[in-house]
Amino acid sequence: MTASVLARPRTSAAAVPARRPRRRLGPGRPLPFGAVLGPLLLLSLWAIGSAAGWLDTRTLSAPWTVVTTAGELIADGRLQDNLAVSAQRAGLGLAVGTAIGTVLALLSGLSRWGEAILDGPVQIKRAIPGVALIPLLVLWLGIGEQMKIITIVLGVFVPVYIHTHNGLRSIDSRYVELGESLRLRPGVFLRRIVLPGALPGFLLGMRFAVVGAWLSLVVVEQINSTSGIGYMMELARQYGQTDVIIVGLVLYGLLGLLSDGAVRLAQRKALSWRRTLAD
Repeated sequence: MTASVLARPRTSAAAVPARRPRRRLGPGRPLPFGAVLGPLLLLSLWAIGSAAGWLDTRTLSAPWTVVTTAGELIADGRLQDNLAVSAQRAGLGLAVGTAIGTVLALLSGLSRWGEAILDGPVQIKRAIPGVALIPLLVLWLGIGEQMKIITIVLGVFVPVYIHTHNGLRSIDSRYVELGESLRLRPGVFLRRIVLPGALPGFLLGMRFAVVGAWLSLVVVEQINSTSGIGYMMELARQYGQTDVIIVGLVLYGLLGLLSDGAVRLAQRKALSWRRTLAD
């Protein structure tokens, strides 16, 4: 028996194939320029359908026609002027809505009384579409700029409030206990523990807010406006100019995509210390 044992060949450690590390679940790191692959695919399908005659040009203008129309709008200055007005409205509404949503979230997230008073009305507003409030806002404020800005504010502050409030409620209690044991002053406690803890939720809310600002703008600019991208599209609808309407839609889409990309970049930079499935 001893001889048989000795006769067995020994397997060296080098001969044992090394196990490949198992790939963890998740998408992994984002592909370079991966965000443009989907839009490029849609553009390709659009171009193929137009070239093959599958799409009626009276219903959906060809991409090259839209590009030509955009060049003409830029040449006579109409596109730049309307874009500047729309960007001003969206920017002002976004700034005011973000400030209101953040303040309300801090009051509600840091105080039981604040949550009892504020959270219910905000949840009610969350359940009411912003478009449903436009008739009432028109009766109260008319059809001027004030109504348009407030409509955008109402579409912005709710996602900022919801996600910032959730971020505040999700702060690790160990950090709170540490701050209390160190007897931090209220201002230092807010700056060192509360605000960093709420930052992930706030930035997530901002991603929804920037898109909400453009969505609200699309609606309000088509209500008796005299300037803006929505006004340009509504005027084109009256004259059956499909290509101009598509220019406006593409512009709205690009603005939303770029705005979301800017917030995502800020989110990646500000939260670089967190490991996620995309790392």
